[in-house]
Amino acid sequence: MIKEFFPPRPESRPTIYAYEDTNPQYAGLLKIGYTTTDAQSRVAQQYPTLRPGKPPYRIVLEESAMRGDGSGFTDHDVHRYLRMIGIKNAKGEWFRCAAEQVKAAVIAVRTGQLNEENRSLDFKMRPEQEAAVEKTIDYFKSCRKENKSRPPHFLWNAKMRFGKTFAAYQLAKRMGWRKVLVLTFKPAVQSAWEEDLKCHVDFPGWQFISKKIGGLPYNDADKKKPFVCFGSFQDYLGKNPSTGGIKTKNEWVHTTNWDCVILDEYHYGAWRENAKELFEAEDEKEVEFGKGEGIDIYDEDSLPITTNGYLYLSGTPFRAIASGEFIEEQIFNWTYSDEQRAKQDWKGEKNPYAALPRMVMMTYQLPDAIREIAMQGQYDEFDLNVFFSAEGLGDKAKFKYENDVQKWLDLIRGSFMPTSVDNLKLGAQKPPMPFSDVRLLSVLSHTFWFLPSVASCHAMSNLLKKKQNNFYHDYAVVVAAGSAAGIGAAALPPVQEAMDEPLKSKTITLSCGKLTTGVTVRPWTGIFMLRNSSTPETYFQAAFRVQSPWTVKNPDGATPNQEQIIKEECYVFDFAPDRALRQIAEYSCRLNVNESNPEKKVEEFISFLPVLAYDGSSMKQIDAAGILDMAMSGTTATLLARRWESALLVNVA
Repeated sequence: MIKEFFPPRPESRPTIYAYEDTNPQYAGLLKIGYTTTDAQSRVAQQYPTLRPGKPPYRIVLEESAMRGDGSGFTDHDVHRYLRMIGIKNAKGEWFRCAAEQVKAAVIAVRTGQLNEENRSLDFKMRPEQEAAVEKTIDYFKSCRKENKSRPPHFLWNAKMRFGKTFAAYQLAKRMGWRKVLVLTFKPAVQSAWEEDLKCHVDFPGWQFISKKIGGLPYNDADKKKPFVCFGSFQDYLGKNPSTGGIKTKNEWVHTTNWDCVILDEYHYGAWRENAKELFEAEDEKEVEFGKGEGIDIYDEDSLPITTNGYLYLSGTPFRAIASGEFIEEQIFNWTYSDEQRAKQDWKGEKNPYAALPRMVMMTYQLPDAIREIAMQGQYDEFDLNVFFSAEGLGDKAKFKYENDVQKWLDLIRGSFMPTSVDNLKLGAQKPPMPFSDVRLLSVLSHTFWFLPSVASCHAMSNLLKKKQNNFYHDYAVVVAAGSAAGIGAAALPPVQEAMDEPLKSKTITLSCGKLTTGVTVRPWTGIFMLRNSSTPETYFQAAFRVQSPWTVKNPDGATPNQEQIIKEECYVFDFAPDRALRQIAEYSCRLNVNESNPEKKVEEFISFLPVLAYDGSSMKQIDAAGILDMAMSGTTATLLARRWESALLVNVA
């Protein structure tokens, strides 16, 4: 009798689904239906005849058909909305449209708002984004009370993949801003700023002003509606070379009183002396572009722009913090360690950090027979710029020490004779080389090789083509260097074309600076650091390129909300161990501002970014004390090997 008072909740799950039929006659059409079970079962019922091979359909959308107030809706409501906005209804439940348009329609029906802009993104802020927005709002409000005459400035010290564009827009919305100027030294980041504003349901009516082809010009924007203007320092703040004044076409930027100016990739413009290294070895036009030719000053007090506040965004703002430019109250930190800890500690379902790969650094002390020609520098250590130095361009480019570079190519695929003999003795304990270890070989289909110069990129391409390097002929080699490769994001399309079907293809991208910032290439799984880098900013800015998440949505064609993670880990390969360990020590000590003990700082960092070192015979994992020994004293890798003897031996069996 008691069961009468506690009836179980029915397992009904109102769902809108859409699928495409693989038969050519249905090309471009989607069938949009409704079910109270799950889409997979419902669609399978419509194809009762079992056939060999894959199902003749692919489910592209599965969304809840329930509103926030508990009321539901059906496919008829979605059909009606699609017809209302002009989507062609081919017949019955079949519509000529894309999955994004169906999702936008579902959102419109669910929220009861006319989704005229077909916005299909509806994700929420993650906890750290919420924290960044709240801390910034609190600081801005407190500054207004204390000092109304000086606009507040705030720094987000947040690594790549933090989601700065979305969080910045949420900040703008909560602050009630209507005129936002985004300035960057890397125009390649425009797509991320544009997509979040135009496609997310939280920003209806917002306009995105840019100068790119097909973009919305300032004069055509509706000034009664909120807008974001995106541009480069080089353009908006550069001076007219003939008059020395502001460019006439940009006067409106300087006469507008902005609610907020957002400075993206701040570390580029803030430290002019660093610009040479950041853009070193690229062609002259790229160097001028990167330095921001025609700009005298970047500090906010002298910018010829009026605004009510500044927001600085950077993943490596170390010098700005060290100089005291920002105090603790003006900084929100989100580091690689924070991200990986959040990934590890997540308790609920759908871990939002799950797809962010862990980084592993693998350092190799090269055999004397290879490295002796390039031993120099402060600690008489291996100099990568010397080793990979080259002359000539195009087909005529050649390494100065081509025989030694050839030995290196043999080494990384396990065929350098002296080490091959050692490996036979070691058997199962042989160290994992990038292109010989089966486990690495299976994941390193797409790698980025960071070289010293345009000439060395061309020389490497030429050397890889030679008959003795038949192994590398399976890889499409892309030279992303020099003026022919294009400036900024223009160098990206050839890489994407070479990858074609990334799960099947193999590529090697050669660069000496291009594509190291502002772009996302998901299939890159390893970076080879084949050049000197004097600062951890430039080193890790490049290294984090390979940490982009790589997932496949709807892996079985029947679960559109499922994601399969392709890249669980990514790799940094370094052949100058002394340099690599110094970078780790310096970077981790600068990152963690809340810890005073250097060893603890390094220990925390390498708990999420393990460092494996090959000392010429075996590969071992280095502990924090070992890294600091070298970083503080300049100990050579040979002497440091004694320290490694007490470290954890990596099981490479």
